Amino acid sequence: MARKTLHPQQARSRESTRKLLKAAAEVLGQRGVDGTTIPRIARHAGLTPGAVYRRFADKDALIETVIIGILERSNEHLRTTLTPAMARQIPLPVLVEQVIDSMLVGYRTNAGLLRALRQFAQSSKKSRFVARIRRTETSTLRYIVDLLLVHRKRIGHPNPETALFLAVMMLSGVMTELFLANRDARSWRGLIPKDHKTLKIELKRMFLNYLGVESNRS
Repeated sequence: MARKTLHPQQARSRESTRKLLKAAAEVLGQRGVDGTTIPRIARHAGLTPGAVYRRFADKDALIETVIIGILERSNEHLRTTLTPAMARQIPLPVLVEQVIDSMLVGYRTNAGLLRALRQFAQSSKKSRFVARIRRTETSTLRYIVDLLLVHRKRIGHPNPETALFLAVMMLSGVMTELFLANRDARSWRGLIPKDHKTLKIELKRMFLNYLGVESNRS
């Protein structure tokens, strides 16, 4: 089948939309939800506010599209870069370390954006939007658990699937608290490893111990 060629005007429109969504994500990460405005996004994208409003009814509609796009692309990226067949070739402790390292890098690098996306999603009253976020996040969690379950025989916990769900959720909770929480946490942050390597080692130890993976085999 011949590939359909976009009309030049359509191609320009798609490129403008791509630039607009990228700019919105960058402004969100830098300014937060309250500091993100249509004029600011338009300037960042090199567009006029009118060009933004021709594509989106308001700021909320634009941010919703940005959030869904980020979550769905992240989900797809995970599925294409790490398949169950690949996971079978990686020892469980190494696979766990890779998952933790990827999460740490993602949370550290995109803390401002993730904080803004979390704030916006939690305050949204649009049930369909919130449901779509939950479906996508659940799909990603389910996929990570399925990847780790290829090593089910290495897991000593009596219920490996439940243990993995809780372990991955614990990881997410720790990283949310470390990198995204807005409240003052100076009173206890001195107890948490500051450098990436030590934090990764401690999280890996927590994860594997909970799963019942014998340390002398990890």
